[in-house]
Amino acid sequence: MKIQKICVYVMLSASMITTVANAADKEGGLTPDVLSKVSSSYNNSAAARAIHNAISSTDITTLAANQDAKNGNDTYFSHRVPSKGITDQKRSGRCWLFTGLNVIRSKAMLEHKLPQITFSQSYNFFYDQLEKANLFLQGVIETGDKPIDDRLVQVLFKSPVSDGGQYTGIADNLMKYGIVPTEVMAETFSTDNTSKLRELLNLKLREFGLELRDMVAAKSKSKDIQARKVVMLSDVYRMLALAIGVPPQKFTWTRKDAAGNPIETKEYTPQSFYAEFVGDDLKNNYVMLMNDPTREYYKLYEIDYDRHTYDGENWTYINLPMDEIKKIAINSIKDSTAMYFSCDVNKFIDRKRGVLDINNYDYGSLFGVTFDMDKKQRIITGASASSHAMTLVAVDLDSNDTPKKWMVENSWGNGANNGHLIITDEWFDNYMFRLVANKKYVSDEVLKILKQKPTMLPAWDPMFADEQ
Repeated sequence: MKIQKICVYVMLSASMITTVANAADKEGGLTPDVLSKVSSSYNNSAAARAIHNAISSTDITTLAANQDAKNGNDTYFSHRVPSKGITDQKRSGRCWLFTGLNVIRSKAMLEHKLPQITFSQSYNFFYDQLEKANLFLQGVIETGDKPIDDRLVQVLFKSPVSDGGQYTGIADNLMKYGIVPTEVMAETFSTDNTSKLRELLNLKLREFGLELRDMVAAKSKSKDIQARKVVMLSDVYRMLALAIGVPPQKFTWTRKDAAGNPIETKEYTPQSFYAEFVGDDLKNNYVMLMNDPTREYYKLYEIDYDRHTYDGENWTYINLPMDEIKKIAINSIKDSTAMYFSCDVNKFIDRKRGVLDINNYDYGSLFGVTFDMDKKQRIITGASASSHAMTLVAVDLDSNDTPKKWMVENSWGNGANNGHLIITDEWFDNYMFRLVANKKYVSDEVLKILKQKPTMLPAWDPMFADEQ
């Protein structure tokens, strides 16, 4: 038996060697000749050895830092939206929620002369997770007759719920559930650190999803399937309530002046609090704008199944050239109105200085190569996409009203620039993707695009991943 095993091993080894040899003979393989040419092209000079020693023992970004880019770090802005206080999403992917609440917070403080206020992220996050769970379960029911490897079914089961999101989640959530001040429903460990709760919710929801697919396959009555879904959502509610807390139906809140003296104490519901201190129609008064050079400009697009609630709105946007978006942003900032803004934040970011500048790092000189792709090429190859939402609050204009730099209020806690990031206009062109603006700052010609029948894009398009 032992000899037989050895013979089989020898036969397999010989077969594998033959296969490898045949593969190496094919055109396009890394043949010895090709490998020789590639390796001999490397000049192991004294300079190359010095760079190797540095890179092999030091962070690449540290070595590529452009010291000249740190000179003349101007923090002056000609136009800035009044704001006070900074928020911190901590170890969670809720940037979209923090950004949306920060935009309306700025508006509420300005219009109601509030010295400072923050809104509870945990309150709206609770309902966001519950709504996403329902969206997933209902999606599973509606695709129950499709094979498990269907593209949309795979999208659903890949991430039943996430803590990332985008603007339609803000509009649908706040208009339905209202808002509460931070002190009414505080953050918990699980809202500051969402990974374990998300993991457990997804585990349970995938289990529920398979059960619902079995019910659909068994031709169960619709009312029975919906009744079972309600029981499933009750389990989700229990998990959220234990980890986050039960959202208040009503609360008492005292408004104070700048000195901290009480002005008025009233009882509110989350909806009445929203109506009094915000009162804006986030669904109909605002428009999402995108700069995506891979698709035709001045067109309306919709992403299938990309929403936070089953009965909510799909992500819909107008694709515009950057100059058009900048005009709208400048109009809004000049009128003291902050905006929901998203970008590819990790590209060329100097976290210590709080600056986004494509000249911050010179990776090309460090490695002796060039990185020449433009924005369109980076998008189509997956090298760049929007990853983070922040609040656009300032622009610095020259004498011709041309932007030199921008500033956003971030949700990473206090840091450089009091928790704000300064963005050069060149970085803005290359890595800014989305802006949500009030329609009153948008031209009639652009608004007419909203009357188009939108081009439907698939739910799995990588360009439209959740912002975190």
